[in-house]
Amino acid sequence: MKRGPRYLAARGIARTVLAGAVDAPALRARLAACLVVPAGWRDDLARRLAAWPPYRWRQHDLDSLTEWLLHDARFGEAWQVHRPPVVRRYILRPVYAMRPAPLGLHEQAFVPLATPGDLAAWLGLANAGLWRLVLPAAWQRRRPLGEQHYRFLQIPKPSGGVRLIEAPEPYLKGLQRRLLDGLLSRVPVHDAVHGYVAGRSVVSHAAAHAGREVVLRFDLQDFFNSVPASRVHALWRTLGYPLPVVRCLTALCTVATPEVVLQRLREDGGWDWAQAQRRRDAHLPQGAPTSAALANLCAFGLDLRLAALAESFGARYTRYADDLVISGDTELRRQAARIEPLVAAIVREEGFRLNHRKTFVAPARGQQRVCGIVVNERPNLPREAFDRLKASLHRCVVHGPSALQLPQELTQPRASALAEGRSPYPESAVLSDAGNVREHLRGRIAWVAQLNPAKASRLMRLYEQIDWTR
Repeated sequence: MKRGPRYLAARGIARTVLAGAVDAPALRARLAACLVVPAGWRDDLARRLAAWPPYRWRQHDLDSLTEWLLHDARFGEAWQVHRPPVVRRYILRPVYAMRPAPLGLHEQAFVPLATPGDLAAWLGLANAGLWRLVLPAAWQRRRPLGEQHYRFLQIPKPSGGVRLIEAPEPYLKGLQRRLLDGLLSRVPVHDAVHGYVAGRSVVSHAAAHAGREVVLRFDLQDFFNSVPASRVHALWRTLGYPLPVVRCLTALCTVATPEVVLQRLREDGGWDWAQAQRRRDAHLPQGAPTSAALANLCAFGLDLRLAALAESFGARYTRYADDLVISGDTELRRQAARIEPLVAAIVREEGFRLNHRKTFVAPARGQQRVCGIVVNERPNLPREAFDRLKASLHRCVVHGPSALQLPQELTQPRASALAEGRSPYPESAVLSDAGNVREHLRGRIAWVAQLNPAKASRLMRLYEQIDWTR
């Protein structure tokens, strides 16, 4: 039935209905030009459709209106009682318009983009320039690396394996930044989200769990890459954009890893077959400005359910990128063994995966950490981290900045470090000159100041004693 006479008739009627004004006279005129059918049936359909309120029209596109007709009782009766409606003329003039945003976002002033041409103009591109950036993923994936819109960087993980950074080329990165600032920044995320959200940070994420009897930590595996293009497409569609625009927006924000990159990673032993297969389809790239915001919005259902789960145990839930934390008091401590399978089931049902090796249960009698921050009483720097930084500063004071030789670990973008639940100023960096040493140490002291201003003052006094000319 899907492609039979009824479907084709419903499709033709839907195209005709959407090709112009939706008042009764205009609908009757277009349906008369389109259909061979008794006038009474045709006029009744025009009358019923004209009675729809404006918001209902904004909810329908070609596919949804076709489905409505197929399930309409009077459309079905026409095939049994009357002469079946036959489409004698297709009216293919599409009318694209923004749909209403969902409840809660209806007051947001989203940029109206009714056609791909509108999107191209808003981005400052020619239509042909936009077309080159939104080729189907299956085509783009098979192109040579020189024709890709991303650079693919392999970074070894400290725990083993390889992380693939898919960094957009500057021309695409600028467009993605415009999408982030002009469109995505208008959409609020769940209250439990603290990563990549204005006014929140890794510190606020940790502070939410300070002074609790038990802290449960979970880690999402391949957070960005687990969000497929289909979920991004559904998000843009939910925000009200027409299908042709949605397809372009989705293509601008996702990538299908090229075959040559996948083959190289598998040959080098960095990925197994399943990991490579997940990236063969279009997904959010780790490295694009839009990925964090889109991942947060696509994970809204996950956050909603985990927050409700935590509340049912009298606990609190927050998330920083792929770092999930639930903390509570007596009730959660008693039920801690039940939490992990429940969290795992919700994560799986929402399209993500837990890295079970990084699941930790931290009672108050031991040290409780969230993203490297101690939260037993209040957010604080771990003692060993303070001692190492103090020793580094003392070495610079005694022997000069050139004495600070640190291993090569900070080659990743700072955002990647945060996404993995680590301090934005880790213990090591690539330091090629005194200027880099100076910037690195000031950054680490500024990080300490967010957690413990008194300790940061002690470190700053040491920093001010360094002779940068040595």
